[in-house]
Amino acid sequence: MPNVEFGNVVLVRVLGRICFGAYPVFVTDGTPSPLKSQARIMRFFQASGIDLASLPVSNGTSVERNKKFTKCVQECVELLELFGMPVLKASGEAEGLCAQLNRDGHVDACITSDSDAFLFGAKCTIKSIKPNSQEPFECYEMSDIEAGLGLKRKHMIAIALLVGNDHDLKGVQGIGLETALSFVKSFSEDEVLDKLCLLGSGNTLDKIYIGDGVHNLDENITRTRCSHCSLCGHPGSKRSHLKDSCDRCSSIAGEGCVQKPVGFKCDCLSCDQGKKEKEQKKNEAWQMRVCKKIATEPNFPNDAIIQMYLNNNTNFTDDEPFMSWKNPNTEMLVDYIAFKLNWEPSFIRQKLFPLLSTIFLRNIAKHQETELLYGQYEFDFIQRTKMRYGHTYYLVAWKKPSQAVDNNNYTTPFKEPQVLEDDHELINISDDSDVTNVRVDNGCLTTDENMDLVMAAYPEKVNQFMQQKEAKEAKSRKKARSKSALTLADPLSPTSKGVQLNITQFYRSSKGEPSESSKDRNSSVEKRNARSGNFSKSARRRLLFG
Repeated sequence: MPNVEFGNVVLVRVLGRICFGAYPVFVTDGTPSPLKSQARIMRFFQASGIDLASLPVSNGTSVERNKKFTKCVQECVELLELFGMPVLKASGEAEGLCAQLNRDGHVDACITSDSDAFLFGAKCTIKSIKPNSQEPFECYEMSDIEAGLGLKRKHMIAIALLVGNDHDLKGVQGIGLETALSFVKSFSEDEVLDKLCLLGSGNTLDKIYIGDGVHNLDENITRTRCSHCSLCGHPGSKRSHLKDSCDRCSSIAGEGCVQKPVGFKCDCLSCDQGKKEKEQKKNEAWQMRVCKKIATEPNFPNDAIIQMYLNNNTNFTDDEPFMSWKNPNTEMLVDYIAFKLNWEPSFIRQKLFPLLSTIFLRNIAKHQETELLYGQYEFDFIQRTKMRYGHTYYLVAWKKPSQAVDNNNYTTPFKEPQVLEDDHELINISDDSDVTNVRVDNGCLTTDENMDLVMAAYPEKVNQFMQQKEAKEAKSRKKARSKSALTLADPLSPTSKGVQLNITQFYRSSKGEPSESSKDRNSSVEKRNARSGNFSKSARRRLLFG
């Protein structure tokens, strides 16, 4: 394979999708449009540091990808077909066909890192798939975007035109994402693209371009601002408040007003009207600046890009696209991977086993006749339940009917993780490295399987496992009750878990027992005290020393 590591990524990710419970449909790009070809050349110039002034002018023809990349894609398609996965080829953008399949209800979601899928009409996209985590993927619904941001499909197309997209990298100079977001939300979905076309054609800038986001003032309200007291800040003069008191300060006539606090803002009708008028003028000035930037942008908007996003329809040969999932061609798949990736056949079979076991359980659940690795393995029993990244699985043991193998753990030859740069994302090879981890123990292989899938395929095995589990738990509870009964019968017993044992119960101590020498010493002291009688201490000293 021209890029061995890219083939490794495709293999590992296919295994991860299938073992994750998905039925994937793969879509490849067709002939790129002239706009996409020009944008790709411009991206190459930018990445290489070449002056864009030397960029060749597009003549309206498409530029095919280089032969090395095309060959790599073709070999990946061959690999997917050996897996039995349906592979469709789009007439243009792959995201466009994915979005159409999702919009028409043929698939549940589009797995892509490119947000253009929403512009083509997708309803749900999935990105950043990480099977080995508690949050295995990020899912975005178009309905959530509409409810949370107030953006619909044409709004997002307008934003892409303003800030740039895969077919026009420049966009409008001086307009960023936040500016574009605020600007397009000023219009409804039906008028936003028409307004951009009017602005791009150089029409006069008047208030027709100010959308619904600006609140018009009531013309019946007078715009004259009344005087305010310099002391309290309320309507009226300081002299009038001193003479007639201030209603808002609740002061008495002749006592004056209350000093206004720091940062005081009057909320009277006149001041509120002035604030609204000031805010409106500010918004009008901001939108006028944006409109001028759009009007000065040459060839904006590009109608070809708008029509490509809106008229995204692929004519299938049949009423529906042909999507059929088949069983993997195991032997040819092993030979193909061994030739392209230089892996040992035994390691390839071990690597493919979780995929084959999942497909085997699906076929059994559908009452289809099938064999696992041509009858080399069969379902044995459920070892236990396993919690993996927040999800519960059955740890299923698969046995060989005739012969056994020695304990072994196959490992991939170590290679430094590399990062492959694609047009849309950076792929880290080490992301899905342990998706296909299989343990070989006493001739049995163990895999993590979905609990619902195992229940649908082998309900009797699941019931047997649950009965054994309940019996084991009942035995544990009975043993715990017997221990608690012994503890209640003899709460001070050293074997009781509820009593803290003293160290003297483990080691005998002679600290409290008098020794033979101490007994002799105590007897001599008693005799001397008896001879001394009732003499005082000083008398006994004189008798002793003379």
